[in-house]
Amino acid sequence: MMHVDDEKYELRTAETEEEARQAAGLEAICFPPGVADSFEHVMDRYHAAPNLFYVAVSRDTEKVVAMLDGIATDENRFRDAFFEDASLHQGEGENVMLTGLSVLPGFRNQGIARGLMELLLKKEKENGRKMAFLTCEENKIAMYSRMGFVERGLSDSVLGGQVWYEMTCTLNSLGGIK
Repeated sequence: MMHVDDEKYELRTAETEEEARQAAGLEAICFPPGVADSFEHVMDRYHAAPNLFYVAVSRDTEKVVAMLDGIATDENRFRDAFFEDASLHQGEGENVMLTGLSVLPGFRNQGIARGLMELLLKKEKENGRKMAFLTCEENKIAMYSRMGFVERGLSDSVLGGQVWYEMTCTLNSLGGIK
């Protein structure tokens, strides 16, 4: 199991508008057109749910190199509207819909994505949330499984005209992360 190097990266919620802007810009770098969420939608989620907007900041450059964000809701099925409509965020919602995980190419395979996920899931467990949901392509199922998520079959998502799988993590049994 790889852990992020705390001497190289600081993992936390975004503290400034500039950090959020840097994080929002990662979508266009990390995902192809049609799949990458718009800069505006990511910023809307930051403003609606700053407590669910995590970043990895390089201690060397003080630049954001990765981000993980989402919104809270009482809904229990992932839908594409969560990407586009930050007003769906319910601060006291029992579940978290994870809408973005981006790591710049030169910073992958260093445990940053896992570190951000563990931080968010731990915090949301402490906040009393019940479940975390995400969608992913088939080739990412194993990665998210190692983070404690269980594949639930095909998602209702049609983002970018691609096939997506829905995955969930039960937060009240977080100890199962491998």
